[in-house]
Amino acid sequence: MTEMEEKGRLKTWLIAARPWALPASAVPVLFGGSLAATVGWVRLNIGLLLLSLLAMALLHTAANMLSDVIDWKRGLDREVTPVSGAVVRGLLSPQQVLKGAAVLFVLGSALGLILVWLRGILILYIGIAGIILGLAYPWLKALALGDLVVFVNFGLLGSLGAWVVQTGQFSWLPVMWAVPQGMLVVAILHANNWRDSITDREKKVITFASLLGDRGSLVYFGKLIFGSQVLMAGFVLVPRLFNLDFPSLPLTMLIVVLALPEALKLWRKARSRRQPAHPFDFITLDGGCARYALTFGLLSVAGLWLGQVLPLLQ
Repeated sequence: MTEMEEKGRLKTWLIAARPWALPASAVPVLFGGSLAATVGWVRLNIGLLLLSLLAMALLHTAANMLSDVIDWKRGLDREVTPVSGAVVRGLLSPQQVLKGAAVLFVLGSALGLILVWLRGILILYIGIAGIILGLAYPWLKALALGDLVVFVNFGLLGSLGAWVVQTGQFSWLPVMWAVPQGMLVVAILHANNWRDSITDREKKVITFASLLGDRGSLVYFGKLIFGSQVLMAGFVLVPRLFNLDFPSLPLTMLIVVLALPEALKLWRKARSRRQPAHPFDFITLDGGCARYALTFGLLSVAGLWLGQVLPLLQ
């Protein structure tokens, strides 16, 4: 195989892997690890954090590839879009992608077992729950449960798993505080399902977007992208304003408001879906949501660390 052929093969598998989607699972892991170091007061183990990120990336990619194959076999997602995988584009056969997904599931699981060996049995339970949800996702999605699956798997379990890897202990804090990020992971999926709702209904695939209809999907979308901002502000301000005996996030977490212009841009694209300013505005709304989730998530992580650094500078 020539060097050019090797590069072409690598590019094909990158299209199959759809790495643009990985921030949806990577950011909750970064958030949970940072929470452990800033709120849990443990020393951040960078090696374990990187291992957690790699395991999550492999399992997330495997789940996406499996979903692509199942959707193809159901007759879904047959039209090529800028975010389509390799099966839809005809670059790889469903069998090839299925084998690739199996390899990634095995590799991700192996890394998970290393984390279990290093940090304890609780990681095993979290990992098993995540893998089961990942494998079942293509079928649960068709029962309008896809939103719930990605919310739990990538939002909540990702944050909790990273916390447990760092602290070795269970806590509800990384689960509760990961809810805003989890909502944005759901927004990515919802934008995709909203776009495909007509073809999904034709193939008798029931997604939450198809149940809500077009108008309901718009309302739901707005609650996801703006509700994440409101909820994060609530986690910061409510315990302080009402003197609650409950942990609060640092004031520096309000830095996530810097992502609000991006949310407003997504909202404008969603509202003008029938007469878009650009032909791909609505088609690529899920990609825009992925970018917003990444921006919001990185600002959340930055807010946690700023809450530790700023008092030292005073």
